Amino acid sequence: MTLKALLFDVDGTLADTERDGHRVAFNRAFAEADLDWDWTVDLYGELLAVTGGKERIRHFLNLYHQEFLKQYPEEELTQLIKNLHARKTYFYTQLLSEGAIPLRSGIKRLLDEARQQNYRLAIVTTTTPENVTSLLENTLGKESIEWFEVIAAGDIVPAKKPAADIYTYTLDKMDLSADQCIAFEDSSNGIQSSLGANLKTIITQNHYTESHDFTGAVVVLDQMGEPNQACSCIDGDIDGASYVSMATINYLHNK
Repeated sequence: MTLKALLFDVDGTLADTERDGHRVAFNRAFAEADLDWDWTVDLYGELLAVTGGKERIRHFLNLYHQEFLKQYPEEELTQLIKNLHARKTYFYTQLLSEGAIPLRSGIKRLLDEARQQNYRLAIVTTTTPENVTSLLENTLGKESIEWFEVIAAGDIVPAKKPAADIYTYTLDKMDLSADQCIAFEDSSNGIQSSLGANLKTIITQNHYTESHDFTGAVVVLDQMGEPNQACSCIDGDIDGASYVSMATINYLHNK
């Protein structure tokens, strides 16, 4: 089946947003609310086992602050978490506007090449629509929002990754079958989601996902790479290339 569309995760895939973006923003939101919670680099790595920011806060409280949970009725707790997450999103977009979170190696080049060759593009992520928009606008320009036919983000489906729902939603919206697309992910939750929708998946791992299980990926890389900055294959091959191009992606899709 001919490749027609590229489906991109965001956090950790388009940009290395987690450690120096979302984590910092969460801590700023906590400090603003006079909460003495500090998500260190290592702790945040553990919390990333749960997808979705609001879900991550609740998971953290269940693990480390059971007494805090007991102070609030469920409805009030849900609103508190929602408010914290909203402020975290504000601080995250502030970091983006300051240029603190660049795209990963090879991403802009690959998007440009895909568009030049008329491939369809989509975003498939558990992060909020606001986070996606802010990242794209601050790294690729405001017009880049229009590059993506579908931006499936946040709570658009009830079950977040590792459930396959957000990918099946995207395929339905694009009226494409899984074998006409390829997914780009960086984590075990991500690849479980994409494989659950029967999508071939390219992995670019990062600091937080080096030890994840990527069984089923067509290739696992350290980055997409550039002509002057070779990528490394951790598992699989890219047909002797030193960086990922659309020719490489078609090779992987046809494997």
